[in-house]
Amino acid sequence: MQIDLFDPKDIRVNLLPFTYTRPVAEIRIGILKVTEKWQQYGFEAGFDTVDYLSGKFESLNSQLKVNGALCPDADVVEAIKALKQGEELISDGHVLASHGEVSASIDYKKKVRLITQSWHIFANNKEQIEADFILITAGRTSQPIDDPHTIVYGRENVFLEEGASIKAAIINAEQGPVYIGRNAQVHEGAIIKGAFALCEESHVNMGAKVRGDTTVGPYSKIGGEVGNSVIFGYSNKGHEGYLGNSVLGEWCNIGADTNTSNLKNNYAPVKLWSYSKGGFANTGLQFCGLMMGDHAKCGINTMFNTGTVVGVGASVFGSGYPRNFIPSFSWGGANGFITFQPRKFTEVAKAVMDRRGMDFDEQEKAILDKVFAETIDYRIWDKK
Repeated sequence: MQIDLFDPKDIRVNLLPFTYTRPVAEIRIGILKVTEKWQQYGFEAGFDTVDYLSGKFESLNSQLKVNGALCPDADVVEAIKALKQGEELISDGHVLASHGEVSASIDYKKKVRLITQSWHIFANNKEQIEADFILITAGRTSQPIDDPHTIVYGRENVFLEEGASIKAAIINAEQGPVYIGRNAQVHEGAIIKGAFALCEESHVNMGAKVRGDTTVGPYSKIGGEVGNSVIFGYSNKGHEGYLGNSVLGEWCNIGADTNTSNLKNNYAPVKLWSYSKGGFANTGLQFCGLMMGDHAKCGINTMFNTGTVVGVGASVFGSGYPRNFIPSFSWGGANGFITFQPRKFTEVAKAVMDRRGMDFDEQEKAILDKVFAETIDYRIWDKK
């Protein structure tokens, strides 16, 4: 069955900066992207997204539209499959799905998981790792853990794909599953607590400490200490330093000894920059760290305040705490910013992607040029 995963306008804005460069459904939460979750349930998925993304993320022109922020489960899948022409499925004011031109609404009474705010990505990550683990591993057998120097607790909750490697590590899956993807590697001395997902070709470096409820997307590296965080993919936090209650997009790099604060000194709820509000909004969370958009970087020893948002293509460096909203294509730190101009940014992006055997092609350039233009008003120093 074909579906198009649509971007609700309000949710897309709430999920910036991540949705500057991808449809809502291409966000990774748990082991899989939302798109991949629907594919696991047997759907062929396209996208109904903003114009500048539609060349890369194509529509299937399906009559059946599904909310891209909706994480599927068996019950909601059956409810969507049962929709007739002209019907829509709604929950708490949100359209979950619609079939053609709508003439009737059905109120879905069961619980659903909608990712409507950026912090929902890490806050609901454990739940989604557990759901995806069941979805991916059902009826399958894990590759063996045959390293004699690796200690495993809750072995029945650990699944290794073909080519995965663990050497002299400690794995505790008693409180959540641990998934190690194809050709992923856990290196000597790493300590991992579930729930945890290490996706294809990714690495947990020597001596790393993973506190749990964490996802490392494909072709990424982590080191130091990481807790309750999601890395979408193709990003590195390979050295010492702490990353907690945070989300990193793709093609990010975290410099050695960088630390994120995830708790305010007064223990008050964390406020986070809201693109829809144009100011800071209360998350209601006591713990909230760093939200970093695609292609953003930071230098060694960077210190991020609690609840910092870093936009697409930003480069942060220098001593002191930078501001806790850093617009896209910013260059600098606590002492001030200038604009990371597209020509220079493109040089860096090409070099970074070339290292992974991927092209920064004209389509990627056009998307990021559009993001540069869309975010110009946030770079207030250019107006002085």
